[in-house]
Amino acid sequence: MHIGARGLIQMARHFKLTADGGSRGNPGPAGFGAVVSENGQIIAEIYEFIGTATNNVAEYGGLIAGLAAIHDLDEQATVDVCMDSKLVVEQMSGRWQIKHADMRKLAQSAREAHSPALVNYTWIPRDENSHADRLANKALDAQSGGHDKSEPIAPRQLNYLTERLKSDEKPTVLHLIRHGETVLTPDRKFSGVGPLDPVLTEKGRAQAVAVAENAKKLGAEVLIASPLNRTKESAKIISDATGLTVNFDEIWLEMDFGYWDGLSVQEVKAQYAADYDKWLTDLAFKPAGGESWEEITIRVEAALSKILSEYPGQTVAVVTHNCVIKTAVAICLGAPIESVFHMDIGPCSINTLLMWPSDGLRAIRGVNQQSN
Repeated sequence: MHIGARGLIQMARHFKLTADGGSRGNPGPAGFGAVVSENGQIIAEIYEFIGTATNNVAEYGGLIAGLAAIHDLDEQATVDVCMDSKLVVEQMSGRWQIKHADMRKLAQSAREAHSPALVNYTWIPRDENSHADRLANKALDAQSGGHDKSEPIAPRQLNYLTERLKSDEKPTVLHLIRHGETVLTPDRKFSGVGPLDPVLTEKGRAQAVAVAENAKKLGAEVLIASPLNRTKESAKIISDATGLTVNFDEIWLEMDFGYWDGLSVQEVKAQYAADYDKWLTDLAFKPAGGESWEEITIRVEAALSKILSEYPGQTVAVVTHNCVIKTAVAICLGAPIESVFHMDIGPCSINTLLMWPSDGLRAIRGVNQQSN
């Protein structure tokens, strides 16, 4: 572990900690970074390569290391922790349950590193956490921070999924079900979270009835839905067929398309040609009042982590939206987010992901499975 101190102040009473972690492979080679500052001055930079781990484990590693460093400086200091990991922020703030034993251990280690009563947690966008992210990547690039160079670094197992499928560990099975057709669906018009909020058409309700019959065979123990009209209606039909209570969660809302909502691709190209071209090539770009691909990736990553944290080893059905499902598939494949432009997710299709609680390994079992 490397700690670069710049004039540490013995009597410091309040610190800001930004922390991040990453895994190249999830799981794969992993490292974390943390930045400690006081009154706007950076006083410590921490980074470490931790071997093979998941993104979540690495993120917790950065938090724990940063809090431990602050505790060494002043046991009574108050701390503002800022991270772009919604999972860590929500779990440490006590708003999300931590059902998986390994995650509970990491959270407990963070609490033991510095008194929880002195720590406040805030989520920040990824671009505001660039310093800690650079340190995490520095650790990954060097693959040496805190690592005994006399010990070989364990190579990533290329056949990791096959070995996991042969194991006795029960994965969390996540069925992502797209809602039924609305008036905007046939013409593939942008349909986000705007005021239009369309309901299902007669055909859309029939599609929901068909997928509900299939849903009875999925063995889902939990039913979650985005709280928009089209997903609420679809989920109600599935609930009636399965007997499951619907739990609504805004984290599964569709991408926000801003002023494009209700327009077709052709209309957007005609009215906002430059913006449309930028949307296809710049992941940070968002239509006015809308959401960028970078932002929805962060949100869907947090949604997947939340499911794994709260329902380890269970089967969960989520009624959600086109872009959300595409993003989840890209994340699970480790594919660039641009791959969403090469996916077609039909209304009331079932898309099945597997996630293993022990380390967060993810796999795709099926995409765009249609009801008969």
